[in-house]
Amino acid sequence: MTVNVLYFAWVRERIGLPREAVETEAATVSELVEELKTREDRYAAAFADVTALRVALDQELSDFEAPLAGVREIAFFPPMTGG
Repeated sequence: MTVNVLYFAWVRERIGLPREAVETEAATVSELVEELKTREDRYAAAFADVTALRVALDQELSDFEAPLAGVREIAFFPPMTGG
């Protein structure tokens, strides 16, 4: 399946792309992350510590064990803080 992957803040800076279409066989977000980490060092650096990341599936906050079936968009970003 093909999913649109969006990267925000320092994740985008490390990977060097704001978004990309990714062809994947991953069943969960975690599996997708593992696939991405094997692409290049920049992906490995961006996903080295997933505890420092949040994920949204089709614009709804989710977790890394969530299934990807039917998902069209995945966004990775650091936790938000406000003031």
